[in-house]
Amino acid sequence: MIRILLAEDDEAMRTYLGRALENAGYEVVSVDCGMAALPHLETEHFDLLLSDIVMPEMDGIELAQRCGEISPATKVMFITGFAAVTLRASREAPSAKVLSKPFHLRDLVLEVQRVFGHDDRASL
Repeated sequence: MIRILLAEDDEAMRTYLGRALENAGYEVVSVDCGMAALPHLETEHFDLLLSDIVMPEMDGIELAQRCGEISPATKVMFITGFAAVTLRASREAPSAKVLSKPFHLRDLVLEVQRVFGHDDRASL
């Protein structure tokens, strides 16, 4: 089963996204900030880091950079509601997919499926 580490500081959004991904068949570990994600990256295997970019203490871009050092095989996808931050993410983590808020949960699941080479719309 594909494992996703979800880092999102907004509790409602974190719950909403985690539930949607679990319903799509993924195993999800959710944390409320980048600092809380690091111990999980150091001790567990994740196929995908799905991170908000704008978070307190450690933003998603720094978290992605640390993830690249700790677990280079883990793919990265960002979610953000800030257009300017999207540009920064594209420059600093060019291999990461950026999904801009607001988005439909179906779009999120489709993007995650694409990251893993599964574009099966029938599963939605």
